[in-house]
Amino acid sequence: MKLLARLEDVAHGLMLLGMVGLPLAEIVARLAGTGVPGSQTIVQHLCLALAFLGAALAARDGTLLCLATGEFLPQGRPRLYAGAISAAVAAAVCLLLAHGAWEVVVVEREGGGLAGGLFPVWMAQLVMPVGLLLIALRLVWRAGVPRVGVGESVAEGTGLESAHGGDGGSAFLRPRERAGARAIALLGILAGAWLAVNSLLLEDWPVWPGLLLVGVGTLLGGPLFTAIGGCAVLLFLADGGPAAAVPAESYRLSVSAHLPAIPLFTLTGFLLAEGQAARRLLRVFRALLGWMPGGTAVVCAALCAFMTVFTGGSGVTILVLGGILLQALRSDGYRETFSLGLLTASGSLGLLLPPALPLILFGIVAEVPIGDLFRGGILPGLLLVGLIALWGVREGLRQGASRSPFTLREARGALWEARFELALPFVVALPFLSGHATLVETSAVTALYALVLQTVIHREIKTGADFLRVVRECAALVGGVLMILAVALGLTSWMVDADIVRILIDWVAEHIESKLVFLLCLNIFLLLVGCVMDIFSATVVVVPLIVPLGEAFGIDKVHLGILFIANLELGYLTPPVGLNLFLASYRFEKPLLTIYRAALPMLLILGIGVLVITYVPWLTTALL
Repeated sequence: MKLLARLEDVAHGLMLLGMVGLPLAEIVARLAGTGVPGSQTIVQHLCLALAFLGAALAARDGTLLCLATGEFLPQGRPRLYAGAISAAVAAAVCLLLAHGAWEVVVVEREGGGLAGGLFPVWMAQLVMPVGLLLIALRLVWRAGVPRVGVGESVAEGTGLESAHGGDGGSAFLRPRERAGARAIALLGILAGAWLAVNSLLLEDWPVWPGLLLVGVGTLLGGPLFTAIGGCAVLLFLADGGPAAAVPAESYRLSVSAHLPAIPLFTLTGFLLAEGQAARRLLRVFRALLGWMPGGTAVVCAALCAFMTVFTGGSGVTILVLGGILLQALRSDGYRETFSLGLLTASGSLGLLLPPALPLILFGIVAEVPIGDLFRGGILPGLLLVGLIALWGVREGLRQGASRSPFTLREARGALWEARFELALPFVVALPFLSGHATLVETSAVTALYALVLQTVIHREIKTGADFLRVVRECAALVGGVLMILAVALGLTSWMVDADIVRILIDWVAEHIESKLVFLLCLNIFLLLVGCVMDIFSATVVVVPLIVPLGEAFGIDKVHLGILFIANLELGYLTPPVGLNLFLASYRFEKPLLTIYRAALPMLLILGIGVLVITYVPWLTTALL
């Protein structure tokens, strides 16, 4: 088993290296006046493989994205059997989707289409049913492992053992109980297979029981992609449509021109998170800003924003930087409640700053020039960072927190030590904004820069095992995110077929006349969306609905995009299920209610910032 796991990790490493190498070869060939035939097509299909096989890797490691509401259940048997039920529902959805994906493969094989004239499309599409079947089997197997929670660890040598101690009640579970949980989950595969073969029966049944079952499975801790994909496939089948409609849309998204930039920028973030990059950057920000009142708090906000730009989401930022920054705040005399709230909020501050992944994804879905979104997000992003920093200054003055005196020698030394990390924004901006490289090529250049930085210059990734670990973590996260995006596009397709957009526009036109009132209602709606959906799936599902509404009220698309992302960023902090709240609870070993109280002031401050972004569109359009 260990050999197979290692081979799987190596395969993901080769996929990521191929996605880096081919765009770089295209740049070199273009400078020579030629090109690399089919390079873009190959990279797009490598992205497709990474989506489905990366999600299978996440299923193996137990890291598929979910609501984490299962943590509210008692430890031991209740959580074990709740996980088994959620795994059964998720496995059934995977079987339905796999059957639909196989139908896509069969149709494409009969059509005989070639991808870029290089290889049959159906052969590349095989990764969809294979990946979904593998996910289903791994969900069943992991149903016998109690879910990780705060202060808990995973049994059975999964490699996910927590450093916090405790066993989450797993020590009191007998092998028979674990086997029983897996048997419950296995029923999901059997039910999914039966429904796939007899899908026509669903036309005669009401759809709401199936949707309710999917919702219950999600609340018990099921993966988010199966929640969205399950709703999509059930709605299509209930309307007499094919299950293949969802995988067909998944394929269309996975091979889009800009999507490979997401895994490549994410790889950059994971490479940066390896080693001492965080320590070097912390030294720089403390040397430059530590003399200010609340200097350490300002440093934390700035450093978290810098890191989130390249990791693409707040999860990595909180998990990687949380420990070192909490220790720095404590040592300088900041209250623990303030420190927890600051770091929980700061984990998502960089999502409006280029080249953050939500900006790229919004551009893909809404068909807005990504360069415009990059420029439009700069001032709003700096505003949110500035508001948190000002609150840190206030806290520093109230607590009399210690400061780091500014010295030219320390500043020069810190800047020199971190010179390569500080050059990253220029590595991104110069090739892309100058027009000499596409977004995917720019992301490949950035990933190569980070790889050379960590393996050759700093040598903090010293062995192949270190690199494979980074690749595994990156591929699992990217696979989980891309799977959510892939199935979310299927749900969007159903909403288009059901004419949801026209119905929504007609309702808004009838009940809302003022642009200002519409913007306020949009903020409230997006905040609620951010409470229950991650920013990636929300982009694919919600953006096609709100773009026509924004156009009806004359709202600039770039402004709408920045407003959308700012609200979803705020949703990371909104109780009860904001993602940052769960991650902070896990990282800092604190009860969720403690994190809720600590994050509330930050939620209010950022809420004010979002209102400013909403009603002062100049902040977004000034640099366009």
